[in-house]
Amino acid sequence: MPASRRGSGSFTLTTGQTIAIHTRTQDEEDLPHATKKTMADHLRKYESLFTLTPQRMRMIVEAFTETLELGLNKPNQIVPMIPTYVFGWPTGQEKGDFLALDLGGTNLRVCLVTLQGEGKFEISQTKYRLSEEQKQDDGQKLFDFCAECLHTFVETNTGEGAGQLKPGQSLPLGFTFSYPCSQERIDHGELIRWTKGFGAGNTEGRDVAEMFKKSLEKYQLPIKLTALINDTTGTLIASHYVNPKTKIAVIFGTGCNAAYMERVKDIAKIEHLGIDHGAEMAINCEWGAFDSFEHEHLPRTKYDTIVDDTSNKPGEQAFEKLISGRYLGEILRLVLCELIDEGVLFLGQNTYKLEKPYCFDTAFLSLMESDPTDELLMVIGIFTHFFALETTLAERQFFRALAKLIGRRAARLSSCGIAAIVNKMGYLEEGCSVGADGSLYNKYPGFADRVHEGLQDIFGDKGRNIVTHHAEDGSGVGSAIIAAMTKHRKDAGLYLNV
Repeated sequence: MPASRRGSGSFTLTTGQTIAIHTRTQDEEDLPHATKKTMADHLRKYESLFTLTPQRMRMIVEAFTETLELGLNKPNQIVPMIPTYVFGWPTGQEKGDFLALDLGGTNLRVCLVTLQGEGKFEISQTKYRLSEEQKQDDGQKLFDFCAECLHTFVETNTGEGAGQLKPGQSLPLGFTFSYPCSQERIDHGELIRWTKGFGAGNTEGRDVAEMFKKSLEKYQLPIKLTALINDTTGTLIASHYVNPKTKIAVIFGTGCNAAYMERVKDIAKIEHLGIDHGAEMAINCEWGAFDSFEHEHLPRTKYDTIVDDTSNKPGEQAFEKLISGRYLGEILRLVLCELIDEGVLFLGQNTYKLEKPYCFDTAFLSLMESDPTDELLMVIGIFTHFFALETTLAERQFFRALAKLIGRRAARLSSCGIAAIVNKMGYLEEGCSVGADGSLYNKYPGFADRVHEGLQDIFGDKGRNIVTHHAEDGSGVGSAIIAAMTKHRKDAGLYLNV
C-alpha cells in the first residue's frame, strides 16, 4: 500500500484484514482537524481564484466571437467551425419512416423514427453492445457489424402493425458518426481521427460513408445512407423540429460542443463551392478547443494547468478542460491535495486513496451540492466510503462551497460560449431558445440556472431573452429528421454534389 503523505501506515494480517495506523498529534479521541476559521480563510482565497466577474465574462465573449468568425473564414483553425451541409431548418411537417444509426462510445443504437408532422414523432430503438475488440479491429469489420445489427433490427421490426416496417420498404438512413470528419457533402465524411477510445484500423483518412455503404451492400439491405451527421447538429435540428424558437444547440457533458444555423454568405471558407448566398447551413463548432495552445483569454488557475499538463493532449481542448464533466472532479481533488500537503486537511489520516488522479468523480460534486442535511451526511458518506477519511462539519461545508465555486465557474464559462453565438448572430433583441443536453446540464444541480444568471451578467436584463431548455434526442430523432430533409432536397434536385 502506498505510504500516506501524513506518515501514517498500514499492515495486512494473515487473515487478509488491513489495519491502519495513524500518527496522532492530539488527544487519542480526536483526529486533528482544521478549524472553522481556517477553512473560511482558505475559502476566501479560492473564491477569488474561481469567481468570474461580469466584466471578465464580457471580455471572454468578445474573444470567443472573434474566434468563431475566424473559423468560418479560414480552414484548419483551432475552433474549426465545421460546415455540415445540413441546409436550413426543418419545416416541422416532415413525415414518413426513417432509420437512424448512432455509433456511440459503448453502444450502437438503431432507431426507427416515424415523423408525423407538426413537430411530433414516434421512435422504436434497439441498442447493441460494442466490444473493445470491435473498437480496435479492422474498420470495415466495424461497419459490417453496424450493417449486421441493422439487418437484425429491420427483420425484427418488419410487419403490418403500427411502428413496423412494411415488407420490401426501402428506407433513408441518417448515420450519427460523432468523430471528427471533414465533409464536402452530407453523405460523405473523411475520418480525421478516432476519439472516445476507438482505434479501428484502415479507417482514418478514409471516407467512412463509402465504407458503410459497402457493408450495406454486403448484407443486401434496402437502406440508403442519406446523411452522415454529428450528434450536436442532430440535437439542433431535433430541438427546432419540436420547438421552432430553438436557434442554438449545446452539449455540456463529458465533452462540450455547440451547433447553430449560419448564413452561407458568412462562411467565407466555402465560397469556392458556389452555394446560394441566400441559403443557411448548420455549423458544428467543436468549440471545446477555444483558447487552446495560446491560453490568452480563459481564467486558468494552477489546478487547471496541472489538469492540462497531465492530460493525454496537453495544450488542446482548453475550454473543455474548464467546463466539462470529465475534469471538474479532478480540479477539486487537486485543491484538496494541495491543502493536504500544506498540513491543513486530514492530519494523521491515510490519504493515499485521494492521491490517485481522477478518483474524485464529478458526480461527487453534484451530490455535495445537493446534500439537504444540516450535518451534510452525503458528504460524510463520500469521504468515508470512497476515501476512508473522517471529516468535521466545518471541512464538509468547505468542500461543498468549493464544489459550488468550481461548478458555478463551469456554468458561467458555458454561458460565455452561448453568448458568443448570440452576439455573432444578433439574437439578443428577438431572443431565442437554446436546446441543451449532456450530463452536466441534465444532472448537475443548478447548472441551468447558473447559465441563465451568467447570460444576464453578460447582457444585462436582455439576457433573460436567451433561454435554455432540455434538448431533443439528436443522434436518433435529429438524425432521422436530417435524413428526411436531405431526401426532400435530393428529390427536388437541390442536392449539392462537389
